[in-house]
Amino acid sequence: MGPLLRLAAQCHLARTWIALGVLAPVGMLAASGLMLFDLRQDAWDKAQQTSRNLVQILERDIARNLEMYDLSLRGVIDNLKAPGLAQVSPELRQLVLFDRAATARDMGVMIVTDENGDSLIDAGAVPARKANYADRAYFQAHKAQNNLGLYISEPLFSRLLGSRMIVLSRRINKADGTFGGVVLGTLNLTYFTRLFSQIDLGRHGAINLYLHDGTRIMRHPFVEGDIGANIAQAPTFQGFLREHSGSFVHSSVRDGIERSYSFTRVGDLPMILNVALSTDDIEAEWRVKVFVIGGIVLVLCGLTIALSLLFGRELRRREAIQAELAKLSLTDALTGLPNRRAFEEAFIRASVGATRSGKPLSLLIVDADHFKRFNDRYGHQVGDAVLQGLARCLSASVHRPHDLVCRIGGEEFAILLPDTDQAGALRIAGKVHAEVSTLAVRSAGIGAGAVTVSTGLASRVLVEGERPALEDLCRLADDALYEAKAGGRNQTRCAPPQHDVPAPRQKQGLQVVGAS
Repeated sequence: MGPLLRLAAQCHLARTWIALGVLAPVGMLAASGLMLFDLRQDAWDKAQQTSRNLVQILERDIARNLEMYDLSLRGVIDNLKAPGLAQVSPELRQLVLFDRAATARDMGVMIVTDENGDSLIDAGAVPARKANYADRAYFQAHKAQNNLGLYISEPLFSRLLGSRMIVLSRRINKADGTFGGVVLGTLNLTYFTRLFSQIDLGRHGAINLYLHDGTRIMRHPFVEGDIGANIAQAPTFQGFLREHSGSFVHSSVRDGIERSYSFTRVGDLPMILNVALSTDDIEAEWRVKVFVIGGIVLVLCGLTIALSLLFGRELRRREAIQAELAKLSLTDALTGLPNRRAFEEAFIRASVGATRSGKPLSLLIVDADHFKRFNDRYGHQVGDAVLQGLARCLSASVHRPHDLVCRIGGEEFAILLPDTDQAGALRIAGKVHAEVSTLAVRSAGIGAGAVTVSTGLASRVLVEGERPALEDLCRLADDALYEAKAGGRNQTRCAPPQHDVPAPRQKQGLQVVGAS
């Protein structure tokens, strides 16, 4: 492999490493991106699992407590049917009716009304505190429907206590099945406030409890204006109604904040509970990791790429120097022509091509006549100018890209002519003499025609399988050159035909071509 090919292979390998040095950080960025994406998914999975767990815990607590309140109401209705209850004292009757209510935490008042809505029996006072509930929606609903069951009201202000509460009520039927009033118990909203306040959901998280018609019973964090509001037409609430439980992400109609909602129905009750976590809060910790990890990876990748590019720049500079050195190793410094080393490599390529194609290969050896006289008379500086002029003349004599003009030593030059027979080589030799005849060095007073050259020509057709030696063709051309010198110089002599090659020491039988 020649030096240029080796240099090209090294450059290719170096560029490969530079490309890897740039692509590796890109791969690191991609891997880091996938890792951060997985961390984001983990944050969402953790948040949604936490939300589902909270919803289940809160739902069980609320359902259990409301079931206990309902049992108290059922107990009152059952006890009203006890024989002789009307004949006992008001105190004993209160004790009999409300024996289960004592275990009901956060219960406000528990009252039995007649069919007109007036309070008859009060769990908190004997005699009953006077109040009428005929205008309440729950009273009207029980009066209108016989099998309504447990009715949970929207948030109301208690007429006896003045506090926020919801009313749980059941219908009381007379012996003939007609409406006989209601038994009601109030549940203070402080129960929900206390229950929800134990949970930290982040800056924008929320817990909501709704009736099935969209009325909000409680919200955490507590905002007075939100209690009793109806959001039945909101997209989020419509999402709650579609399934018994589940989760989705949507923006709140209340404040426009995007949240992840986990929701469920509360037992068999007409209530919906949801835990809402802000998407910003869910991703807050993840964003910190993105900033830290991403920043570190970007800095490292940036440094790697920068170092790779600096290395590439230095490598390109080195390659340029190596290319220049390789060129100099194949170039004659004085004339700028290819040197003997380049000539030898070109001959190998040309001979291989000639062997494959079967076409002739020709060689001209050109030597300046009486060159020592120029050096002795004018000095080496003028001699160098003569050599440079000869290089220009020889280069002007050939025009094909694969023809090669070289300086092979001292005042001796070679012209390698692939795919050229003897006749073609003779034409080139004629051009050489014509060009040299115009050479002049004005600064030294050397006019045109003062410089002449002698040329030896050898032409061969290489046979398949033959391993041609440069020395053989050069010997033939040198022999022809010797004859040109001996014959008076300023002429071209040709080596004998291929089938009649003389012995190495024989100089006779050469064809003579004079300069024109």
